[in-house]
Amino acid sequence: MTQVAETLESSTDKALDRDCTTLSRHVLQQLQSFGPEAQDLSALMNRIALAGKLIARRFTRAGLMEDVLGFTGEVNVQGESVKKMDVYANEVFISVFKQSGLVCRLASEEMEKPYYIPENCPIGRYTLLYDPIDGSSNTDINLSLGSIFSIRQQEGTDLDGEAKDLLNHGRKQLAAGYILYGPSTMLVYSIGKGVHFFTLDPSLGEFILTQENVKIPEHGAVYSVNEGNFWQWEESFREYIRYVHKTEGYTARYSGAMVSDIHRILVQGGVFLYPGTLQKPEGKLRLLYETAPLAYLIEQAGGLATTGTEDILDVVPKQLHQRTPLIIGSQQDVAKVESFMQKGQ
Repeated sequence: MTQVAETLESSTDKALDRDCTTLSRHVLQQLQSFGPEAQDLSALMNRIALAGKLIARRFTRAGLMEDVLGFTGEVNVQGESVKKMDVYANEVFISVFKQSGLVCRLASEEMEKPYYIPENCPIGRYTLLYDPIDGSSNTDINLSLGSIFSIRQQEGTDLDGEAKDLLNHGRKQLAAGYILYGPSTMLVYSIGKGVHFFTLDPSLGEFILTQENVKIPEHGAVYSVNEGNFWQWEESFREYIRYVHKTEGYTARYSGAMVSDIHRILVQGGVFLYPGTLQKPEGKLRLLYETAPLAYLIEQAGGLATTGTEDILDVVPKQLHQRTPLIIGSQQDVAKVESFMQKGQ
């Protein structure tokens, strides 16, 4: 290592030693409290971080271990083929939160009904909703993936086990965020007080604050959509795509992992689209596990998220696994897409 490199590494390490803010500490600072509710949220975020570390560790060794890559041969409640990492990640979240004492229920797109933790339910006041692996089609080809999470207060006694209190709008979320598994592992979260980035330092085993109060640009050059579905969309969406094709300054970026694509939009600006199709106008994405948590984050960063006709956070689901279309990103870019939709009405 050259002297310059050693000096840079030394100065970076000293800065981390001096300014190191961990995830749990940051939550308490955000809430400006050490009261019971603040301690609960801090502990919950710590558990989510632990799940992220375990999943990230599995990903880094995926090609070296048996029974990590590929499909299980089963189909989940959504009618989708299940990957082995889907199952592993779902079990990680369950295992981690069984020990929390705070969460009574977990609801995941991989499970038909909520998973109850009876020993936690007398005192557990929270529900965790999550997509354990978003973009699992990228698992076997070593591309970025993510996990999405949302924390809600449990309301009522839920004696019938149907979790009907979860059938409520997204503004009821106490916290939401995602974990991005890429060249580094990042955790992005909000508790209604801005959006904050944390990066996993493997040497410390901690998520360290790397960017605070992130704001999405009002406009960006990126549009992110699966154009393979072009002829399945309504004409208004096709007109928007034609518009960006012939307008200078736009660039297409689509990875097949929504967390990765939306992280790019959050940093650089632009718009992510997953519209419904003529045959399935409700779209593909799940409201409670995917679109509502991401909408919560993007709105906290100053962006917009809509179905095309309604703010995502105002949508009240009728069932646990309800789907919605999604238009999300910078204010100006979302508004531009909506303008094409309004013309088509």
